[in-house]
Amino acid sequence: MTDPAVVCVGGGHGAAAALGAVRQFAGSVTAVISVADDGGSSGRLRAMLDVVGVGDLRRCLVALAEEPERWRGLFEHRFGAGELEGHPVGNLVLSGLVELHGDLLVALEQAARLMGCVGRVLPATAEPVVLEATTAVGTVLGQARITTTPGVERVRVRPSDPTVPLEVIDAISGADLIVLGPGSLYTSVLAAVAPPALTAAITEARGRLVYLANLRPQEPETAGYSVADHLDALDRHGIAPDLVVCDTSRGIELGAVDLEVLDVVLTNGRSLIHDATKLAAVLFPLAP
Repeated sequence: MTDPAVVCVGGGHGAAAALGAVRQFAGSVTAVISVADDGGSSGRLRAMLDVVGVGDLRRCLVALAEEPERWRGLFEHRFGAGELEGHPVGNLVLSGLVELHGDLLVALEQAARLMGCVGRVLPATAEPVVLEATTAVGTVLGQARITTTPGVERVRVRPSDPTVPLEVIDAISGADLIVLGPGSLYTSVLAAVAPPALTAAITEARGRLVYLANLRPQEPETAGYSVADHLDALDRHGIAPDLVVCDTSRGIELGAVDLEVLDVVLTNGRSLIHDATKLAAVLFPLAP
């Protein structure tokens, strides 16, 4: 398909990597990003300003910016001292825009316009949410704590049925290709799709759903996981991809997978980061 509409769902560095590939071929690009982050700068800003976690939104805006390297230098710069120590400039800009406009989506639209973004960045929910996990050691609250907890089985959000922006539902409904991942399985990918309305939208979407697997297991969140284990976790959360793209040369095992698999080299040399050009070459033909 020429100029497909592509939606990337997830969070963190993984979603930014997927966007770097998708922007090379898509006619329209939409990022649907988890806002459950409550660690580091995002957590401090949430506590002070009652905003959503803005860190993953920041990374994805940079990935879609007209000049990504230029904006990365500014938005990723962290203050080194004083009350602002540890805060990236981009988190403060986004939080300021939310306070100025009183609307998260308007703030993201203004930031995207400022940066000349080639697509949209949308929050998975329009309100702050707390990630909750069922684990081998009991119930754990908060994305930051879940990240360091082994034996995660399921995640969900509080409130249990948060508002998902209509723009998110429309983007998923109209997508030719939906790319889920890569990224931390429970605290980025499944955190993004945890709102029931978002899960339903993905299930009902006409576009092809592709799961882009991590290059290796993540300690301790997915220690020992194969690609098949990742897919089992998605299934437990009501998500059934049409196919999976992975690179087992970088440390993750395939396991017993019962759907279409594209196992190809997706990095350069010894890198443990997806190469945008190689990933784009694999994803582009998948748009139906």
